[in-house]
Amino acid sequence: MSYGFGMTPLPTPRPWTAALPVADPPEGMAIYQLPTGTYETRALFALRGGSFRDKRRFAATAVLVTHPGGDFLIDAGFGAQVAEHVKMLPRLTQAPYEAARTAAQQLGDAGYDLGRLRGVVLTHSHWDHASGLDSLPVPIWMNAGERAYAATDGDGKVYRSVAPGHEIHEYELDGPGYLGFARSLDVFGDGSMVIAWAGGHTTGSVVVFVTVPSGQRYAFIGDITWQLEGVQRRVERPWLLRALADSDAGQVREGILRAAALTDVLQVIPAHDVHAYDGIPLLPSVMSR
Repeated sequence: MSYGFGMTPLPTPRPWTAALPVADPPEGMAIYQLPTGTYETRALFALRGGSFRDKRRFAATAVLVTHPGGDFLIDAGFGAQVAEHVKMLPRLTQAPYEAARTAAQQLGDAGYDLGRLRGVVLTHSHWDHASGLDSLPVPIWMNAGERAYAATDGDGKVYRSVAPGHEIHEYELDGPGYLGFARSLDVFGDGSMVIAWAGGHTTGSVVVFVTVPSGQRYAFIGDITWQLEGVQRRVERPWLLRALADSDAGQVREGILRAAALTDVLQVIPAHDVHAYDGIPLLPSVMSR
């Protein structure tokens, strides 16, 4: 098979058929999406074989996980200072964007008590995942590899501008392999939220797996691919974008195949695919305390 312009997909992985990891999410646990805006790019730059004429809206969405053991955000989306953050980017990567209400504003609108929020788990530290930290006075959860990357890499400039004043909770991925990914951390010890190392896009990139009481499972794969088509059709970023955006293209390819093997057993969500979040509810107008 080929995809667009004769682009050959990566090999078809064997679908996941083994038993799924045990998860016992507590009653009342839930997840919500907090869309904070979008920016525009062309499919040509999003995945191999994409069309120049096909414009894509890239999501900048945070996800709230509520749990009796404390709540988390997965990524932070756009912040209050997003205009300044975009100006920090190399000119080549600046794109038209539309900002919505920040994660902090949406939580405030819902009457959410920020004291319940244990932290923001970054899938990685790039600007469109970290910008919203500018208005979220809570700990940042990241592993040592990503912390080192964010401290030195050119793509960590926005992160370094918003991180001061935040407690950094450095976690260890010292648990067993999880759904094909090499090592993991079971955040609550009940299998309901598991962070697994992916690497590739950045040195400390992670996938966050969430299982809710209904049994529905999600894999928030960050930027292993930017669009769901990258998983469904097993195509990576164009070569120039791989060179600019990825720390290890081979590791990214492995991540794509691991994610593709899971599409029959859970909902795979690349961070920037607007429609990948379908089915995850928005925050209610008033959250119970």
